[in-house]
Amino acid sequence: MATSTALRSFALVVGLLTLTPGLDTALILRTSALGRRRRAWGVVLGIQTGTLVWGAFTSLGVTALLTASHLAYTALRWIGAAYLIWMGARMLRDTFRGLPTPDMDDSVLAAGADSVGGGWRQGTLTNLLNPKMGAFYVAVLPQFIPPGSSHFTMGLLLTTMHILIGLLWSAVLIGFARILHGWLRTPQARRLLDRITGTVISIFGIRLALSD
Repeated sequence: MATSTALRSFALVVGLLTLTPGLDTALILRTSALGRRRRAWGVVLGIQTGTLVWGAFTSLGVTALLTASHLAYTALRWIGAAYLIWMGARMLRDTFRGLPTPDMDDSVLAAGADSVGGGWRQGTLTNLLNPKMGAFYVAVLPQFIPPGSSHFTMGLLLTTMHILIGLLWSAVLIGFARILHGWLRTPQARRLLDRITGTVISIFGIRLALSD
């Protein structure tokens, strides 16, 4: 398999994976739709940071060791599940603590929250605490590395392709969320969005906890 063929084939696989709605999509849409654009890009960069780490670890063989160790994999799975359930439950809890006043300005609602750093931490933790990302890379990445090529160099090249596709799709999601921003000025709409997102994140956490 030539390098160009490997890149095109891998781009098709991860492109389909990226387009599939999931936890990352829910986080990006929710954060951006609330008008927190800097934080949304922080979430995007955090998710891609996690992807880079998983790709680099896989290329070095570290992730393969994690996947081979049932105890380590199970521990990371439970930590990740607990984090997702906690994050989803907190969103749901906050929606029952009372709505913001109708005349409250968006800048006040987002004060102290619309930061790239805060979003980056959330995106990075969400990605790194998902052991299925590591399992995916262990199962898929080696199949696209041409014989005779540097495992680490080619692995990082493929991972970079995944990151670029993720960034492009995230830009589309953030742009789409801008359309929802006007509707989300109402407290009722904000509460509905948080309940939907909190439920989705909690379900992902429960599925991760129950998965084998």
